Amino acid sequence: MKIGLFSSLFLAFFISFSSFFLGNHPEKTSNSRIVFPPIDSLSEEILGEILFHDPILSLDSSISCASCHIKEFAFADTVPLSVGMNGSLGKRNAPSVMNTASRESLFWDGRANSLEHQMHFPVQDGLEMALKFSQAVQRVSQHPFYSKAFQKVYGQKPDSSTIVQSIAAFERSLETTNTPNDRWMEDDTLNGRGLTPQQISGRNVFRSDKAKCLDCHFTPDFTGDEFWNIGLFNGKELNDSGRFSITRNPQDIGKFKVPGLRNVAVTAPYMHNGMFKTLSDVIEYYDNPSKFVKNPINIDHRLSKPLGLTSKEKADLEAFLRSLTDDQFASKFPNR
Repeated sequence: MKIGLFSSLFLAFFISFSSFFLGNHPEKTSNSRIVFPPIDSLSEEILGEILFHDPILSLDSSISCASCHIKEFAFADTVPLSVGMNGSLGKRNAPSVMNTASRESLFWDGRANSLEHQMHFPVQDGLEMALKFSQAVQRVSQHPFYSKAFQKVYGQKPDSSTIVQSIAAFERSLETTNTPNDRWMEDDTLNGRGLTPQQISGRNVFRSDKAKCLDCHFTPDFTGDEFWNIGLFNGKELNDSGRFSITRNPQDIGKFKVPGLRNVAVTAPYMHNGMFKTLSDVIEYYDNPSKFVKNPINIDHRLSKPLGLTSKEKADLEAFLRSLTDDQFASKFPNR
């Protein structure tokens, strides 16, 4: 099929545009500037992508969503706690926003029930972007590009509904399925495109009654959207009560949302507080939580005693977890 000159030029522009916003991260410095595309080229997802990278939603216009959700690391952060307004540290590790289209709840404590709902929290949190949402709406409405962009995409000026709708549309587009495990599941294994023998062995460990990984990490995104206490609450140095802060149900003390595992090899550090630097550290913890945390409160019964994984089983399990990495990240982080 032949492509016309206009279509070719538009395609070239779109590729350049996406590369700029998804690769260079102009928001990482406060004096950088967003380069806005032609209004006629906008879709809902592209508009949301621009806002995701624009620090206009923070109090002093220095922090954007992408400051803590970095594309190269599957839209997660690379530090235990992200840096927010005036150098403040957040309370919990910033999780990946990829593969969230099917999530029933969001945040480690599950306080939001949709991507639209979750957008309000980081913008208004005093430790993160620290801007009243009404002020954010006013800023976007008065901006010469956004006033025209929202009219083009939604047929109206920006408001609290369409702003979160656009960013949520962008986040819903961040689904990944190009992994060795996905190809293996689809019998697309020619030329080494599927799982290695070690990864197949690790998959068997993952699914075994011994390791118990599948009890919590199931569904295509490897999460059941449930909340479990894995032993990281003792009321002392580990005093984040997790889900309890939302429900006030004593049975929820120390429970946190089970994260999905797609691209987990590139989203370190791990856990709600970012306390583990590597996948190996995480596996060692699950194998014997009592070696790391003494007298945890309300720990799930499945972790009340050591799993007893062998060194080979641990190595194979880590290899399988790495097989959940999408191709766009695997080439950049071959050893992750």
